[in-house]
This record gives sequence, C-alpha cells and structure tokens, in this order.
Amino acid sequence: MDTKTDAWLVGGPRDGSTHDAGGSALLELEIDGLIHRYVRTTKQHDDDTTVYNYDGAVAPGGGEPGVEDPAARVASPRADAEGHDDRR
Repeated sequence: MDTKTDAWLVGGPRDGSTHDAGGSALLELEIDGLIHRYVRTTKQHDDDTTVYNYDGAVAPGGGEPGVEDPAARVASPRADAEGHDDRR
C-alpha cells in the first residue's frame, strides 16, 4: 500500500511526524480522546511537504461545564461531522 504524506507536523503530540492531509487547510487528529488541530502554513519542509503548525486541542463534544461555556465553544468540523455534541 502506497501512502502519500503531504503534511509535516510541527508542535503538539505529533511534532516532527508526517501525515496525509489531502491538501486540507485544517488537519484534525483524534489522540487520547481529544481532537488535536494542525493548520496549514505557506512553509515547505526539506522534503517538499507542507508544514502544518499545532493549533491546540478540543474535546470532541466541545466545552465542559466549569472549564468553559459549552454553548460558546469553538466547533470542531470533525467532531460536528461525527455527530459529537454534548451541549444539552
């Protein structure tokens, strides 16, 4: 199986690794129950892969009471597409 890697990840839990981003501007990886975000930059790594900078992590269901206001959460496109929504 041939796997194309077009993203070089900088920062976060996957710092220094490569991943197939499919040209997407936002790369979201689920790691240990959190969705970690990497954002495409205009930089290129030595092997001509596009550099993606770490942008932080969010819980799949959004904010949790006591930590942040769940109604004011910043949505994760991946979590929303998978139907995660713990705001009740």
